[in-house]
Amino acid sequence: MKILTVIGARPQFVKAAVVSRAMLKSMFIKEIVVHTGQHFDENMSKIFFDELGMSLPKYNLGIGGGSHGENTGRMIEAIEKVLINEKPDYLLVYGDTDSTLAATISSSKLNIPVAHVEAGLRSYNRKMPEEINRVLTDHASTILFAPTSKAFETLINEGIKPEMVINVGDVMFDAALYFGKLSEDSASILDKLNLKSKGYVLVTVHRKENVDDVDTLANIIKGLGLSNKNIILPLHPRTKKKLQELGIRLPEKIRVIDPVGYLDMVQLEKNAEIIVTDSGGVQKEAFFHQVPCITLRNETEWVELVEFGFNKLTGSDATKISLALNCPNESILNWDIPIYGNGNAAAKILDYFKVLN
Repeated sequence: MKILTVIGARPQFVKAAVVSRAMLKSMFIKEIVVHTGQHFDENMSKIFFDELGMSLPKYNLGIGGGSHGENTGRMIEAIEKVLINEKPDYLLVYGDTDSTLAATISSSKLNIPVAHVEAGLRSYNRKMPEEINRVLTDHASTILFAPTSKAFETLINEGIKPEMVINVGDVMFDAALYFGKLSEDSASILDKLNLKSKGYVLVTVHRKENVDDVDTLANIIKGLGLSNKNIILPLHPRTKKKLQELGIRLPEKIRVIDPVGYLDMVQLEKNAEIIVTDSGGVQKEAFFHQVPCITLRNETEWVELVEFGFNKLTGSDATKISLALNCPNESILNWDIPIYGNGNAAAKILDYFKVLN
């Protein structure tokens, strides 16, 4: 069986790495990896493609830097050529990026079945490009690997046939277990930054809706500044540029560091007292590493984390942000709730393909 995997953004490298490593050990699957180039980072590529045994991309399309429409259109054209050349049995896509949607459209037009990992997630905010991408991908897919029971129910309620949906758990949980152990064996970023475990708050901010508007970004920074916590902020290039353009100064208590590699980020996440983020992936990683999370959005795809109290939504409201930081949830959180499966999602995905073979 030949499976063509299309990835393009850094979070997809994390998800694909665990499944790709499992495929490399398989006797019945040949995987072809296509990197669209949506995100390219030498450090990230080295970690996921070299160190972790992931299949190296056979194709790097080098498409990025344009608008959503421009990138998606160019990717559709380029991926179609790869599909025609490789003639895979299945296309495998992850998440909700432009790369995901472009690959799905290309494959659907060629009648090549699409398998979507992380299917069924909904924020119900149609202003987010990711929401459009994930909805369209789900409804064009043949096999939908749902990460949670809620995602499974969502797909069924939208009219997708139950036999097309498989609740395998979350591949990000597989990744958290694997990378968490791997990070323990690497040099300590805490020592390098002179940080104490549980002695800081880790913050990431990068979403367009949060950093492009001066009032929104200023309110987020104000809320962080009103807290009584020491804050570590790996500064995303997009956020750094906007802070400079908009003339927003950071309070002294916010310690800015350069972006870090993935294993260093895992160490920072695991040892943080609280994580504050607008990233979908980091929200889940906080839960996997048993760290309370504050999300700088008004909604989230990971509704279970909010329902069980692991995650608080504050949007860009400065008062809500500071209150959430200064008055964390004192109730005992049950970190053992198996919301995302048991860390064997990759094995379940391979088992399903084995049945199809």
